[in-house]
Order: sequence, then C-alpha cells, then structure tokens
Amino acid sequence: MGGRDLAGLPSRVERFIGSDLLEVEQIFRNELASQNPYVADIFAHVAHFRGKRLRPMLLLLSASASGPIVEAHRILAAVVEMIHTATLVHDDVLDEAETRRHVATVNTRWNNETSVLFGDYLFTHAFHLASSLDTTLACRLIGRATNIVCEGELTQIRERGNLELSEEAYLRIIDGKTAELCAVSCYLGGHFADADESIAKSLEQYGRALGIAFQISDDLLDILGSEDETGKSLGTDFKKQKLTLPLIRLLSQTDEPEAGRLRELITQADDEAWTEVVRWLHRGDAVEYSRSRALEFAAAARSHLQDLNDSSAKRILLEITEFATHRTY
Repeated sequence: MGGRDLAGLPSRVERFIGSDLLEVEQIFRNELASQNPYVADIFAHVAHFRGKRLRPMLLLLSASASGPIVEAHRILAAVVEMIHTATLVHDDVLDEAETRRHVATVNTRWNNETSVLFGDYLFTHAFHLASSLDTTLACRLIGRATNIVCEGELTQIRERGNLELSEEAYLRIIDGKTAELCAVSCYLGGHFADADESIAKSLEQYGRALGIAFQISDDLLDILGSEDETGKSLGTDFKKQKLTLPLIRLLSQTDEPEAGRLRELITQADDEAWTEVVRWLHRGDAVEYSRSRALEFAAAARSHLQDLNDSSAKRILLEITEFATHRTY
C-alpha cells in the first residue's frame, strides 16, 4: 500500500468509473434543473464546492467490486451526492463558514434563509429521485441514514462547550454525522449488484470505518491545515466549541493548573485563543494520537474487504483508505 502513488488515485478512479460518474453527474443535474433563475443560480454556485464526490464513488466502486454497475447504482449515486451536498449547505450555516472549495458559501453569497431552504430543496429532490426505483428499499435505507446523520449533528450541537466530552462520545457523533452516509453508499453498491448479503454488509462496515478515518483526518485539517490548501474556513469547530479528537486528547493529557488555562482558551474560542491552542497541540501527543486513531480505522476498513474477490475496484477501495489518512496537515 505505502508504495502507491496516492496523487494519481483520482485519475485511476476516473479511468475505471469515469463514464459512470459522468452519467451520475448528468442525472444529478437533470433532477435539479430549474426554470427559476434564482434557484438555477444557487445550483450553479454550489457546483463549485461539491468536492471529491466520495460517496458516489464509493457506491459505484462497491458495485463494481461485487457485481455489475447498473442504472440503479447511477441513480442512487446521484441521490447520496444530493444528500451529502445538502448537509454541506446546512453545515456552513451552523458553522457560520465563509468559504468552501475556495468559493463563498451559500450563506455568505446570499443568506442563511437561502441556505436552509436550498438544503431542504436538495433533500426533497434526493428522495423524489430515489422513489423512481422499482423498490422502496433504497428510499428506506437512505431515509434512515439521513435521520442518523441529523441525529449526529444534533448531538454535536448539544455537546458544544462540553469540556468533558469523551473520545467514545466523539466517535459516536462522527459515526452518525459522517460515517453513516459512507456506510449506506457502500451497502447499496453491493446490494444492487446482487451481492450476497454478507458481502453487502462487509462493504457497509468498510464504508463506516472509512468515514470515521476521513472525519478524524478532517478534524486534524480543521486545526492544523491552511485555508489556502483546504479551500475552506478553518477553526470553525473550535470557534463553535465543538470538541474534536485532538482537543479531547489534549485535555485528557493536560494536568492542572495548565488544564485550567486550556479550558479558558477553549471557552474564549476566538482567533487569539485558537493560535495558542494550536501551539499546545504541537507540543503534546494529541496530533500524533489522532493520526494513529485515523490509521487504525483505515486499517479496519481494509480488513472488511478481505472476502471480496480481487478486482480493480477492490484495489481502488483499498487505496482510498490510505488516501483518507495521508492528506496534508
């Protein structure tokens, strides 16, 4: 694994499922096409920050790793991308974020009301599209997953400012708000390829562990990355007093009276406090600990692919676990 060219991973994905991803994009655009110029303008703007298309990619690769890619997969890949995009639009409101992928967020370009309603618009279109399939299974599973995502976000809001938040509680939150949609994407890929239920469940577990690895890495980027490299507002979790794994670890490893000062800084939650906390993070083991936990979940994700037959799709799924934890901090 370590010898692979991770920078070339997107191009390998493109060569392998690029035509399917183009069809997914066309389904996405057709479903959301609007004659209303205001809505069309928002949609065109949001297209600039939709990112890696990770969830559609996972769904299609899971399908290819366990059977043929069929039209239902392309439709569902567009559905999960709509759900994910809706959560991004809503998250930017909650975080008061100003940029994403180097462009202004919807709430910055327009206002919070527009962001909330456009996110709702994406949700309703997603379920409208999912209902076009002959079976209601996908609608039920995606609806359940979306409920879990919202529960995770609500729990994170409830826990804001809780300086006693445990690592276990943090992992439950990110399992819901991030990993759940990755998990259901992988399960749907396997299920609609007519894979054995055991294979579909293994793919689901792969997606869940991968989603957690990605979120821990994102939480590290939020604290230690640069806005030029990530293209989005950083430090938003800290400023909203949302404890993520690096801070949880730092608090657990800091003795009094330094811990008292650290709690003051987290409560202060401004730019000056953030700068000082980042210095603290670099002095201790919180960063390395968080990286090691991300690597553990990536390894767990790989283990869930053991029963799949060797294929190009399986190899790319394995590579994605490494990509998740080897981004620039």
